[in-house]
Amino acid sequence: MQQFHYRKDGRRHEIVTRFSFPAVIIATLQPRHGLAAEQQPGDIVKAFLQALAVQRWDDHRYYHHSRINQSLHLISAMSFVVAYALLLIDPAKAAIIAWCVAMTSRQAGHFFFEPRGFDEVNQVTDEYKEKIKVGYNIRRKVVLMLAWALIPFVLWAQPSLFGLISPASDFNGFVHDIGICWLVLGVTGLILRVVQLWVRDGLMTGLVWITKILTDPFHDILLYRKAPLYLLRGELIDPMAHGRHS
Repeated sequence: MQQFHYRKDGRRHEIVTRFSFPAVIIATLQPRHGLAAEQQPGDIVKAFLQALAVQRWDDHRYYHHSRINQSLHLISAMSFVVAYALLLIDPAKAAIIAWCVAMTSRQAGHFFFEPRGFDEVNQVTDEYKEKIKVGYNIRRKVVLMLAWALIPFVLWAQPSLFGLISPASDFNGFVHDIGICWLVLGVTGLILRVVQLWVRDGLMTGLVWITKILTDPFHDILLYRKAPLYLLRGELIDPMAHGRHS
């Protein structure tokens, strides 16, 4: 069995007596801080769900004050659901919908409509929110969206993608190749961020984050379904009454 003890300096000391696969999994999933060595599988699941709830709540209260941003997230979420449905049928088309509709509407809300000044609700600066963001902050999002925008030009100049794929024979094939490249970009972006979080904060944080990202479309539909109605009433900023008392 694989056992772990914590010294007074906080470092984990490992004692291996015999191999136990569940014990290895539990130890791997433990975050850098906060879980004791004797955590059981049920405790890990509970901690996972609690961390997921915290990430979702922080994401909402810090980064979604604008009703326009919330409404765009609703459009994005519904588009992602459509893309999910198409993923096993036509992956290229699913990626095109995900990037051209879901991602552009989602990121436009953050880039152009979300307030970037001092957060009166949470009493924190924009710099602080960008620093602590678990997922992609504005700087990382800019890099990701630039990569997305450049892919069609790269394929136009190099239809074989430097010998990695067979060149498209017509326009439909060219569009298909763009969609597949965008799908690869999305998957790569997710995996890279999980690895970064794993190295920095532990595997648990990375797995919680990717679970949040993949389920955000469904969660956002429930959370922001009324945002367009508030916009029609002239409310541009969510008063976040629920956030002021959190």
